[in-house]
Amino acid sequence: MTKTAPTFPSGRTPSRTADYQDLTRLLSLMTGDEKHGPAATSTLDALWVLYDRVLRVSPETVDAPERDRFLLSKGHGPMAYYAVLAAKGFLAEELLPGFGSYNSPLGHHPDRTLLPGVEIGSGSLGHGLPLAVGSALGLRAQGLTEPHVWVLIGDAELDEGSNHESIAYAGPAGLGQLHTLVIDNASASHGRPGGIVSRFEAAGWSAETVDGRDHEAMYAAFTAPHPGRPRAVVARVEPKF
Repeated sequence: MTKTAPTFPSGRTPSRTADYQDLTRLLSLMTGDEKHGPAATSTLDALWVLYDRVLRVSPETVDAPERDRFLLSKGHGPMAYYAVLAAKGFLAEELLPGFGSYNSPLGHHPDRTLLPGVEIGSGSLGHGLPLAVGSALGLRAQGLTEPHVWVLIGDAELDEGSNHESIAYAGPAGLGQLHTLVIDNASASHGRPGGIVSRFEAAGWSAETVDGRDHEAMYAAFTAPHPGRPRAVVARVEPKF
């Protein structure tokens, strides 16, 4: 039997946007990937602060050259990402219950070709930060100095050599438009003396560690000035195990 191509619901913009208090309800609409529940919930507060108060992008400006770019490298367990996108009007809340089903645009890994506002397809760890470095270089080459590039990675991703190379390059390159948010839930196999922040600082980054559940602390860290240097914020949350 030949499968037909999946069709997606046409409505992608809800009639209203939701608040932070709605995120638990929105998350509860998505089932079937419980093993990645901690990967999702660990990112929820940081994603909310970014989309609610920091990122200069909206459902109306997802293709605008001047928009900020957000890249989700921690693409496994994307339920929190989808919940925040729904809360902010990038996709319709009615899509959430279909998460992971054949005819849904909400896959177990995000797909940039199916969802407005999703900058990259992700889930294979270690790719997001290199792509973010390339995005920042591309903006620089085009003379677009205002947009910021944000990438969210997990602490375990720092075990990947591609991230080590990106960190080592971005600092000396002076990529001030680049921002890396590391969600630290103590799941990394390898560590670094002095902690994650020291790894970025050694490569010339501006870096800071904050409580990944404290919205005001994260907002202050996300918006701190760092002229001429890329910025890294390590958001610590409860351990995965």
